[in-house]
Amino acid sequence: MARQPEVFVRKLDPAEAQRLVKITRTARDRVRLRRAGIVLASVQGRSATEAAAMFAATAQYAREVIHAFNDKGFAALDPKWSGGRPPKFGPHARELICRVARTPPQQVGLPFTTWSLSKLVEHLRERHRIEISTDTVRRILRTARVRWQATKTWKSSKDPQFAEKMARILELYDRSAAGQLTEGARVVCVDEFGPLNLQPRPGRAGSPAAVRHGCGRPTTATAVSGTCSPGSISPPVSCSTGCGIASAGRSSSRSCASSGPRFPTGRLHVVCDNFSPHRKAEVADWCASNDVELVFTPTHASWLNWIEAGPGGL
Repeated sequence: MARQPEVFVRKLDPAEAQRLVKITRTARDRVRLRRAGIVLASVQGRSATEAAAMFAATAQYAREVIHAFNDKGFAALDPKWSGGRPPKFGPHARELICRVARTPPQQVGLPFTTWSLSKLVEHLRERHRIEISTDTVRRILRTARVRWQATKTWKSSKDPQFAEKMARILELYDRSAAGQLTEGARVVCVDEFGPLNLQPRPGRAGSPAAVRHGCGRPTTATAVSGTCSPGSISPPVSCSTGCGIASAGRSSSRSCASSGPRFPTGRLHVVCDNFSPHRKAEVADWCASNDVELVFTPTHASWLNWIEAGPGGL
């Protein structure tokens, strides 16, 4: 086998030679340092075999470095990384995953209201034939800045009369703000919190002599009811700013009765939630005899009640 001819670097001008020496002294990348060293050794008259031995490389590698430097100059010293394995899922698959994550599950016929990573992976496998892991889905959504869990705590209303109830409440708000209600009529929003247990509590003076069990507390528990009138105050404020507070004591009829003297004339439209005492027969009878209309919000739609949206809502 014939011996390969010796390969040497082309003649360098003083500026190129000085730049090459500087690279061999300051380069931190091992590939760049090795290539610059081989080129410098060739400039000093050493053969490709001798230069390769100095940097623990093969003679063929040294020849390729010298040829590349003669063709491309100093650009041949920079390593060209391939960047690793190409992504398994291309742009079309990534776009599909993000679009499915933004779609409410109910729109695709699934019996839940929000996605989880496992449910999303299962849906992609069954409906779109995409075999993917939960970690890959998490990385794809994070890269695309898809915050698909933002609606995790939102509960959609399944009330069959949702549209009808919402339209009635919004109509009352609009008519009240425009002064189009019948003479003396008012719209009142109510809400409660409780029960508040009034039994003794241990403090600095020590524990009470006897603290009975918390169940069955007909006399020691009460509920507080707050009211606000959106027609007279804009924007609506809560009961803590002076719209009225009444102790309900587990009785909605007592709460309604306490609001009666505040609005002595005209029909009273009371917007309230679906708390079970609101639907008692005694409450319905009292409202019918006192010209009071109970306007119930749809289930899981308390945001329609303005007292909930007030700065100090109950």
